[in-house]
Amino acid sequence: MEGIMMRGPETTAMAVRNTQGEMVIESFPTETKKRAKIFKWPVIRGVFNYIDSMVLGMKCLMRSAEISGLEEAEEELRREKEAKKAAKAAKKAAQNGASEEIYASDVSDASEEKVDSVVEPNVESEAITESNSSNAQTNTPSDDKKEKKESSAMIGIVMFFSVVLGIVFSVALFIIVPAYLYKWTVMLLPFLKHPNPATNSLIKSVFEGVLKIIILIGYMAAISLMKDIKRTFMYHGAEHKAIFCYEQGLELTVENVRKQKRFHPRCGTSFLILMLLIGIFVSFFIDPIYTSIFNSEMNTIIRVLVKILILPLIVGVGYEFIKLAGRYDNVFTRIISAPGVWLQHITTKEPDDSMIECAIASLQKVIPNNDSDKW
Repeated sequence: MEGIMMRGPETTAMAVRNTQGEMVIESFPTETKKRAKIFKWPVIRGVFNYIDSMVLGMKCLMRSAEISGLEEAEEELRREKEAKKAAKAAKKAAQNGASEEIYASDVSDASEEKVDSVVEPNVESEAITESNSSNAQTNTPSDDKKEKKESSAMIGIVMFFSVVLGIVFSVALFIIVPAYLYKWTVMLLPFLKHPNPATNSLIKSVFEGVLKIIILIGYMAAISLMKDIKRTFMYHGAEHKAIFCYEQGLELTVENVRKQKRFHPRCGTSFLILMLLIGIFVSFFIDPIYTSIFNSEMNTIIRVLVKILILPLIVGVGYEFIKLAGRYDNVFTRIISAPGVWLQHITTKEPDDSMIECAIASLQKVIPNNDSDKW
């Protein structure tokens, strides 16, 4: 949020604008350097890089929200809502008390006590807040250390569940839903089911694949209408422009970066849609292989489980294609990059100069001195 994260071979850096518009830059070592050699083998490395990207993405997203003031804004909004709710309740109680005064003074006295019981807790709450604020000012270093440790543990828990929920949501949306929609569609339209297993597998794979692409594009287009996401996509465009500028050997200045393209073949957006296309191709072979081994038709539950099991293979192959597209520029790489580049018309927007400055700052932090980033 309000910034850019760049990951280099040695260092990962994040440049974020705070509530005053100042740039805050944080950097830390790239953890992938510590892996065993087997985890750097082709295909296998793609799976672990994908997991790393999800974890690192959540970590940087939460930290950027903290720096940019998003968490403070949400907390302030929550306090305003609670204050309005309390004021509305007090006003309602006061109105009830005023109407009761018309009938009898003793009832009025009782209603005044009722109003007091509503208003008093708010005063007490303010006093508690002031007391807590006073205590916070007198916290010892050990108390601060303990609070930071607890905060770090909580962030770790939130990150873990966020990644798990993200994976579950992705599997449900892009594997389970398309498989069952095909099953229900065939029940309604039996002519879609071809008697030849190979042809039927092709129809099934294309149906599920096209549905996945529609879901992905529809989701991206819908969230791009949100103000915060639109700004995030503008930062995404600044990131691509800065990388293009660096790859062309130009000096990293706002003027040079601004002139670059915002559509990059080695992008996460391209990786997502490439995974879907590879999935269509791989899925074509699932039913024929199963039928030839077990001499029976594969049911939907088994098909879903098989597709989940082969997901790491699809991720690994997709990663290798993305690296290939970033390393070479020829007819083949332009073909495999084209769908992702088209989708980047949604996921990247033209940035302003302040966003370009963040892209330059984060990129400069991760450029190694030993040329280890050269292909």
